Amino acid sequence: MHSSLHKSLRASHRAFTLLEILVVLAIIGLLVGLAVTKITGIFGTKTEDIARLFVNSSLKTPLTAYRIDTGGYPSTAEGLQALVTAPAARADSWKGPYIESPGGKLPLDPFQEPYVYRFPGLKNKDSYDLYSKGPDRTEGTADDIGNW
Repeated sequence: MHSSLHKSLRASHRAFTLLEILVVLAIIGLLVGLAVTKITGIFGTKTEDIARLFVNSSLKTPLTAYRIDTGGYPSTAEGLQALVTAPAARADSWKGPYIESPGGKLPLDPFQEPYVYRFPGLKNKDSYDLYSKGPDRTEGTADDIGNW
């Protein structure tokens, strides 16, 4: 009987101390902080890649389909809006919308600016120019992300 009482007393002392719990919580807090900063860094550097993918791939098919249906790319004046609503000059051959656009709004680049479209292009003489103004949100600077 004395032995079982001694064992039950030892078992009741096998709990974590407050200090041990605080150390574990501090370590978890550090790990969470590191994970959050790494994830922010990953998404922060990918915005240029997202813009590059959009101007080089995502709009290529809708613009090509528009050209096949209407006989040419939208003019600079018509812009990318021609992929969402029919321009008056080409309403009879327009078979769009060529991109899904909630509320008729064109997608913005990852920097919350509209994409710039020109046809005929200044950099692509036989085609169109499509680009994001880049992180500085200024057109014509070295960080522009275009389809050239």
